[in-house]
Amino acid sequence: MSPGFINNFIKITGWLPERLLFTTKVYYEDGKVQKRRIKGPCIIACNHTSIYDVVPVMFAFKTRTVRFQTAEVLYKKKALGKLLKAMGSVYVDRDSKNLDFTEESLEILYEGGVIGVFPESRLRLPGEKELLEFKPSCAYIALAAGVPIIPVYTEGTYFKLTKRNRMIIGKPFDVFDFYDPKLSERENLIKCSQELRNRVASLGRLLEEKTLKKKPALKENYEHLYL
Repeated sequence: MSPGFINNFIKITGWLPERLLFTTKVYYEDGKVQKRRIKGPCIIACNHTSIYDVVPVMFAFKTRTVRFQTAEVLYKKKALGKLLKAMGSVYVDRDSKNLDFTEESLEILYEGGVIGVFPESRLRLPGEKELLEFKPSCAYIALAAGVPIIPVYTEGTYFKLTKRNRMIIGKPFDVFDFYDPKLSERENLIKCSQELRNRVASLGRLLEEKTLKKKPALKENYEHLYL
């Protein structure tokens, strides 16, 4: 069975559990742009709060099959590993210098598919800053394939009946707009990765602002955001 069939089956049969357990409210940086269906190949890049981040992202983009880059540690669980393979996930061995995952991602994009990426590459440890530095592979793949990136920010508030998870989808952008031919390839990858990180971080701030606008009485508790 194809990854598309498996993903659609999960979306149909898992719709109710997703609504009950993740209760995600989706916001848009620009609703006129994001509420349209994704056309053509692209990369969806999201911050990483939990191994469950794939679920709200997958369900937010209902009409497309998102092939997520997935770390080797998740494949060690036999049943989960088989499911990930069936879903068409891209295997990433973070402990190896093997870059086959970039080639596989490029092939999917060349065929018109969608790749899901968590550029932080790992979950944050207690005490670490809100966003880790983004790995350059996402920018590299976007530049090599010539496809746009859709930045996404999720709060990662899952399995809480009293609090909804909130996620915001940003406007697609082209990393070529930030490519400087005067810089080396490595310098450009760092520059483009930083721009992507800045956009994801700004979505987090925008998400907070959208919430405060709906709850003006709470604004006094978040004055530090406006200083």
